[in-house]
Amino acid sequence: MKSWCKSLLAASLSMALLSACSSSDSIEEPIAELQEINATVFPEISWQAQVGDGVGEYYSQLQPAVRYGKIFAADRDGVIEAFDEKTGEKVWERDFSEAFRDGVLAKNKGARLAGGLTAARNKLFVGSESGVLAALNVETGELEWHALTKGELLSAPTVADDIVVVNTGSGQLEAFDVETGESLWTYEALMPSLTLRGTGSAAFEAGGFFVGTPDGKVAVIIKDNGQPAWEQAIYTPKGGNEFARMADVDMTPLIIGDTLYAVSYNGNLVAMELRTGRIMWSRKYSSFNDLASSGFSLFLVDDHSRIYSVDRRNGLEQWSNSELTNRSLTAPVVFNDYIVVGDYEGYLHFIDRSNGQIAGRLQIDSKGLFSAPIVADGKLYVQGRSGEVVAVTLP
Repeated sequence: MKSWCKSLLAASLSMALLSACSSSDSIEEPIAELQEINATVFPEISWQAQVGDGVGEYYSQLQPAVRYGKIFAADRDGVIEAFDEKTGEKVWERDFSEAFRDGVLAKNKGARLAGGLTAARNKLFVGSESGVLAALNVETGELEWHALTKGELLSAPTVADDIVVVNTGSGQLEAFDVETGESLWTYEALMPSLTLRGTGSAAFEAGGFFVGTPDGKVAVIIKDNGQPAWEQAIYTPKGGNEFARMADVDMTPLIIGDTLYAVSYNGNLVAMELRTGRIMWSRKYSSFNDLASSGFSLFLVDDHSRIYSVDRRNGLEQWSNSELTNRSLTAPVVFNDYIVVGDYEGYLHFIDRSNGQIAGRLQIDSKGLFSAPIVADGKLYVQGRSGEVVAVTLP
């Protein structure tokens, strides 16, 4: 059975899908309308640029990468651009589709980029739904190598020393040599018959890649040989149908010190021992978004766009905010004293991380925001669905 797109589980479509797939007669919450706020923070756009035609209505986790004094961004069709981080001036532009038009992308309509960009080792790594992983020179944009993977690339690559890994939509974590693109090893997770459309990037720590799996587990894969060190289920799928048993860990595990935090769809938020995978505490939350943290607090956006602050030491809830319910919020990021999320109407919401109150708002792209903002060097970088790339500051 085909995977289900996460964008179909959000906003107005979520009610129809959930009611069609559930035996419950409960009424789903409507999409929250924006209310007047007593703003105490006033974000400003410091510069903006247009990158290609954006991503349209397609599922996409494309978001900028910031490194080497540049901001790198791309559109779905394969336009990749680099901008000077300070001025916003364009440094170079390349067409991913054109580079492979007569080869591996000959039968495709455009590059179909969806997985985000990663800048590391003086290269820019980019992947496509067609399974093409490419490395570009960060100074010129010239193609250095490309490789074919065993599935769609829907999340950003992860680079660790001399290895780059990608988590494919078909359940494989594949590793390649950073300099040559040579295939090194493949780890394969169990694929249930029904999963969310999307994958989380792997996290790297202490010689291992930590990755969420479609069947509700976190696995750590040894960097040197691709063998699993341990796998731990954070939620055991239950229910009378395949929809109810969906339990994807569709986010990048968050590692803080010796503890790993992860959350599953239809499942749990857990804290785990990094070395052994032993679960230290578990709380009932459902999400496919990355977590954010500050101090002793974890910040979570659940599958209905409710926002929570949880004490990472024990999992106890500190506050919650349901004012943006079902607005298809992005994953949260911490920016100064605020939690920042984007929504389907293109607004950025600045939420006081001490109490969960909305403190400010700024519309970026009327077509909507789907990927989480990026925080770098005192700025917030945001990419909208129409291709707008914006740098936001706080006065």
